[in-house]
Amino acid sequence: MNIPAPPVRPPRAPVWWIGIAIVLVAANMRPAVVGVAPVLAEIQASERLSGTTAGVLTALPVLCFGLLAPVAPLLARRIGIERALLTALVVLCAGFVVRSSGPLVALFAGTVLVGAAIAVGNVLLPSLIKRDFAHRTGLMTGLYTMAITGGATLAAGITVPVARAAGLEWRGALLVWVLFAVLALLCWAPRVARATRPARGGGSRVGGLWRDALAWQVTAYMGLQSLSYFAVMAWLPAVLVDRGFDPIAAGWMLSLTSAAGVVGATIAPMLATRGRDQRALVVVVTAIAGLGLLGVFAVTGIEVPAVVLLGGAQSAALGLSLTFVALRAPDTAHAAQLSGMAQSVGYVVAATGPFAVGALRDATGGWTMPFVLLLAVLAVQGTSGVLAARDRLVRRRGVVAAAAP
Repeated sequence: MNIPAPPVRPPRAPVWWIGIAIVLVAANMRPAVVGVAPVLAEIQASERLSGTTAGVLTALPVLCFGLLAPVAPLLARRIGIERALLTALVVLCAGFVVRSSGPLVALFAGTVLVGAAIAVGNVLLPSLIKRDFAHRTGLMTGLYTMAITGGATLAAGITVPVARAAGLEWRGALLVWVLFAVLALLCWAPRVARATRPARGGGSRVGGLWRDALAWQVTAYMGLQSLSYFAVMAWLPAVLVDRGFDPIAAGWMLSLTSAAGVVGATIAPMLATRGRDQRALVVVVTAIAGLGLLGVFAVTGIEVPAVVLLGGAQSAALGLSLTFVALRAPDTAHAAQLSGMAQSVGYVVAATGPFAVGALRDATGGWTMPFVLLLAVLAVQGTSGVLAARDRLVRRRGVVAAAAP
């Protein structure tokens, strides 16, 4: 009797190559968004956009992060995490091309494609790290966070200099970043060839977090710190140009903000996990962010230390918000559900930031009211953070097996 040979599984790629591929994909999660800020004034002049419309443009990808976050797990369940991320990279490349193709409608359509692609990456990359690097989660999470921040730093700092050196206007400046996405795509494709098909069957889901006060406090902190971050990323160069900075210098200042964020995002989670209560740390981070906003918007001559303080504090708040998801959940199932809730709602809230700042700038003709708005947001953010930082857990709910597809 002939016994069929078992299927031959493609050899697993070296761990270091998988790590590099993940880092390259992660590094593409911010340049498409942050790269717009240094050329936003040029886009406004070229397309005759008001501050409100420019705010909508900068808010669109963030809104996609929130609205499309729930789609990512469904896509991964159907085609697998690797293939879902490959699809996201293809859509990201298409978004770059469409956004720079010419008409104003293409600018907005391409922005939506970019936001949709990044939304999938935002959700699935942490899951992939948890699955494939169970014994190196800290190292890979650190590299993942640094890659995201590093990509933002590059986009903020070199978008305008590269465009000027190559004689490109804003469309060409934004299109340059498609090369970075193509590199990630080429490195990720072999990973997909080695991936196994997703198992058929159900996972588990947790109900009831939407009625849990602590879950909403974690979600509020996630959303408000993201609102402040994306508002500053979108409008900081414009603020500095109005203060007399050259656009290239303003871009480098935005890059300095992101670079300082690497330090904040790395240190804050380590400090947070040393104790069960993080209220003091939240207060310190909130106060530092307030000083940074004061130096950027209200006090002249201290812009450099101000953006360092602001960038470090904002990224520290991001690190704290991600840490709260793990610390406030009693188990993995609740952590996954809390993460999805905080990310989907949080990014929808965050999308209002760039739009609101642009609208206030148009309405008042200055930066005083946007400054007041961001201070008010920071105060509410700090309050929700103090509540989320208490040594408590979201209420344990029943874990229900999901039906098999």
